[in-house]
Amino acid sequence: MNGDPAAWPAELKVSKDRRRLTVVFTDGVHHTIEAELLRVNSPSAEVQGHGAGQRITVAGKRDVGIMQMQPVGSYAVRIVFDDMHETGIFTWDYLRDLGDHREERWAAYLNELAEKGLGRDTG
Repeated sequence: MNGDPAAWPAELKVSKDRRRLTVVFTDGVHHTIEAELLRVNSPSAEVQGHGAGQRITVAGKRDVGIMQMQPVGSYAVRIVFDDMHETGIFTWDYLRDLGDHREERWAAYLNELAEKGLGRDTG
């Protein structure tokens, strides 16, 4: 964590349909991030791989939901998704970055799916 108090969340709220996470930061910035985007960008080794160039393209997650959130110390949250993925630890900095660059992340994800002949509904 970079230690910037602006990167600390004041509130984490999962939508009633479990498809979105709203993060309100102490500096007043707030982001709503889709569960699908969180899932396909999970910081877990399962998605990111164990080294450069090993990132996995995760497809078929349009309808994924957030089942549970578990605090990890004072710096992160573990998100448990309803597809049973639970190994990603989302630091406050990482959540801020995902929210700040949401549009670019969506575009990159959709391009990656298209390039590999994959879809949001099926893998």
